[in-house]
Amino acid sequence: MNALFGMNSILLEGSEGLSRLFDLDFQLLHDSILTLIAVFVLFLVASIFFFKPAREFLEKRKKGIADDIESAKKDKEDAENLKAEYEEKLKNVDSEVEEILADARKKARANEERIVQDAMAEAGRIVDNANREADLTKAKIANEVKEEIVTVAGAMAGKLVASSIDEDTQNKLLDETLKEMSEDTWLN
Repeated sequence: MNALFGMNSILLEGSEGLSRLFDLDFQLLHDSILTLIAVFVLFLVASIFFFKPAREFLEKRKKGIADDIESAKKDKEDAENLKAEYEEKLKNVDSEVEEILADARKKARANEERIVQDAMAEAGRIVDNANREADLTKAKIANEVKEEIVTVAGAMAGKLVASSIDEDTQNKLLDETLKEMSEDTWLN
């Protein structure tokens, strides 16, 4: 029995130690409430100084990323529109080039014809001027020849008078002089 009594005393001693360990006394309640209040205050302080700025930063970052994505979508659409527009222009480039070249050829032909006509007109004016100058020069030379003939005739007449040549000699000299000067000179 002693063994049983010894066990009872061990159990009693053990239960006292256990009852105090789990016993809700004022000190334990006080420490628990203070710990809960401290954790709550720490959570509030952390929330104000750490969590709120972190949330704001994350919201700004989230909004910035969403804006960047939206901007990228818009830029992609713009790029696709520009690509389609340039592809359309590239399709029409060959026809536009042909139109420009055809217009240039037409203008060149018209210019060529105008230049040729101007050159022909200028050549005609030059030929007319040359013909007028030739006629004027011809008339001037004819007048000079007539003056020379008159001078020669006067000199011959002086010689004839001075030498008293007979009529046959005078006719002969006159015929020779006329032949030298040709009859065309007198006709002008």
